[in-house]
Amino acid sequence: MNVLKAIPVLMLPIVLAVGCATPAYVEKDETTDFSRYKTYAWIDTDKKEGKNRHNNDFMKRNVHESVNARLQKEGWREDKTRPDVLISYDILVEKTTREQSNPVYSAPFRRVFYNPFYRRWGTIYYPSSFMGYDYGTAEVREGTLTVTMVDAKTDKTIWQGWTTDDVNSRNLTRKEIQSSVNSIFRKFYVVKR
Repeated sequence: MNVLKAIPVLMLPIVLAVGCATPAYVEKDETTDFSRYKTYAWIDTDKKEGKNRHNNDFMKRNVHESVNARLQKEGWREDKTRPDVLISYDILVEKTTREQSNPVYSAPFRRVFYNPFYRRWGTIYYPSSFMGYDYGTAEVREGTLTVTMVDAKTDKTIWQGWTTDDVNSRNLTRKEIQSSVNSIFRKFYVVKR
């Protein structure tokens, strides 16, 4: 009986973690048989030279490590000589504005009064009350990570997953990349159908 009571308590962190994850979207080629794919290689799509090259190296390494870990968990392995699938990624960070609505409350206050019946002073406390919403816009940065799989023989896109989330700067951190990759590859089960 105690085990049945503990199950909801143990499931709560899992439900909260899944509920807080960023939404991910996946498209796949319906005519492709994914059971024949077991190896992959990365396509080098980053040819930029310049001042942000080292930051891009960090992001590239973080994306590769995160995706490699998820694919190896699925039973795939990296093969640079004769891969079945070629994988590429794209990161886009852009500024955008978002409408916000913030609740507005009145300030709490007290009123002091004299009670002639009891012949003493009393205090009445008035708590804050809801007044409405304050609408405005705020500038935010949104980062979009897209992972694309291409058949190495036919050069046809067979799977693509992407997610968008708020980020703090132009460069995504390791934690943000891992969160995005995990959100995308939670839907990798789509390929097994």
